[in-house]
Amino acid sequence: MKTLSMNMLALALSLSLCASASAQAPLTLDQKTCREMALESSEDIRKAENEIFKSRLDGKVATSAFLPSVDANGTGIYVTPNQGMSGMDLIMKGTYMAGITLTQPLYAGGRIVTGKKLSKIGEEAAGEKMRMTRAEVISDADNAYWTYVSVQEKMRMVEELKAQMDTLQSQVSVSAGAGMATDADLLTVKAKRSEVEYQLQKVNSGLNLCRMALCRIVGVPFDTEIVTDDVSLDILPDTSESWASPLEQPVSFETRPELKLLQAQLAVAKAQVRMTRGEYLPSLAVVGAYMNYGNIKLSSMVDAGNGTYVPYEQKLQKGMCAAMLSLSIPIFHWGEGYNKVRKAKADVSNAVLDYQKNEKLMTLEARQAETNLRDSRALIACAKDALAQSEENLRVVSNRYSASMCPLSDYLTARFQWHQSKSNLVEAVTQYHISLTDYLRATGRL
Repeated sequence: MKTLSMNMLALALSLSLCASASAQAPLTLDQKTCREMALESSEDIRKAENEIFKSRLDGKVATSAFLPSVDANGTGIYVTPNQGMSGMDLIMKGTYMAGITLTQPLYAGGRIVTGKKLSKIGEEAAGEKMRMTRAEVISDADNAYWTYVSVQEKMRMVEELKAQMDTLQSQVSVSAGAGMATDADLLTVKAKRSEVEYQLQKVNSGLNLCRMALCRIVGVPFDTEIVTDDVSLDILPDTSESWASPLEQPVSFETRPELKLLQAQLAVAKAQVRMTRGEYLPSLAVVGAYMNYGNIKLSSMVDAGNGTYVPYEQKLQKGMCAAMLSLSIPIFHWGEGYNKVRKAKADVSNAVLDYQKNEKLMTLEARQAETNLRDSRALIACAKDALAQSEENLRVVSNRYSASMCPLSDYLTARFQWHQSKSNLVEAVTQYHISLTDYLRATGRL
């Protein structure tokens, strides 16, 4: 028994350690996986799905207006005192009436058909709202992902620079001890190394914030470690389709969900005019009813012969059917309908103005996104040229410094210039990816 208990304890401990190791395992992400996880965990996406569900229910409600409605009703009556009626007492203590009514609308001023059209517009608008929400979630995910990749790359570069400065400080310290370098050189290296350590601390803090922002986007705990699985930022071939194809197509935003939503808003405003006008048009319906009433009593004294009167009581209980044609024609309401229609037409005018205004804004946004994408490509080309020049300069200065033909300050300047050029390229490539996503969103292709 003791051996069995020890085995079970060891097994439980092993499972606990495995679970702990699994919980601490880093999450590996690429851009595609990041988008998928962001869409799956987004609260806004779930809200948009609920709106689609609600719009479909609105469609079912609108369809039910074409169908006959069935209503049941019941009434209980207690009347006291008894009522006299042609020498008889009418007793209505506990009288009841119950029935069922079937109503089939035939014409309601066009409101039923308009209501169905409104539900159809609402369902299409909910679908466009889902498209817009998806594009926003993907845009936020790409922004957070590429920012994190960029800061990761900068972290790696600063760590490499720090390692180089550690090595250089050791070399200069040995040289200064041997009288081959001055104390000023050693102090210069230490100052630069302290500067790199400061940068490292800042980048590390920024990396942690970017990681937590990305954790929120993809819906994982904030303490989750994330490893990116994309190519290095400085490897972006100019010949790739993803690099050139987006700008080959003409700038257009006709498929943007925001534009479709504005069109739906205008269609709804026009339908509301017809709906308001229909409230003041004749309505026609067929009504069928069945009514049952009972517990109505008639009480009196009747002559039984020979002048003898005896009490007499009769109960009334009966059911009846009826069919009716109901026609309602509004005649005069002090201009209420006319003013409501005018108000609805003003809403149409506002919807047209909103459409025109936002169409211009979306045109400007699409043009601006195109400009930003072209500029980001140009910045990458400039950053690559600057990096190539700084690499060549660093190579020349390093050779001269090794041959004691230039001071330490020149070598440090060249080293830090190369580091800045590499950082500029990382930022330019990152901005390209973000600008590409923004361009696709602004042109309705995301």
